[in-house]
Amino acid sequence: QVQLVESGGGLVQAGDSLRLSCAASGRTFISSCAVGWFRQAPGREREFVSVISRNGESMAYADSVKGRFTISRDNTKSMIYLEMNSAEPEDTAVYYCAASETMSNLIIPQTVGQFRYWGQGTQVTVSS
Repeated sequence: QVQLVESGGGLVQAGDSLRLSCAASGRTFISSCAVGWFRQAPGREREFVSVISRNGESMAYADSVKGRFTISRDNTKSMIYLEMNSAEPEDTAVYYCAASETMSNLIIPQTVGQFRYWGQGTQVTVSS
């Protein structure tokens, strides 16, 4: 089992940068999990933002954030990060960290149903 706690959200202006953090703990080692970031805006479905493989060597991004966001992880600290640059008002949402136990470093799931463990979310608001 994995517990996830997000932090780092807040109010920023368009064009600013923000770094979200996800702290993992529990009986399952986070190094056996791919970890993803999802977001959900009011009235919209939860959507994929980014994912990183167990060993941090493979990543994927949604087209809407590609080139602006960077995902990373430090398994020695059980931490996963999402660096958000050039923030846009459209990035406003609750951001969730999620973990999926995977059998290979090559697996990077990207759908909500593929992730078993979820954090409570952190609010990001980008003003124009």
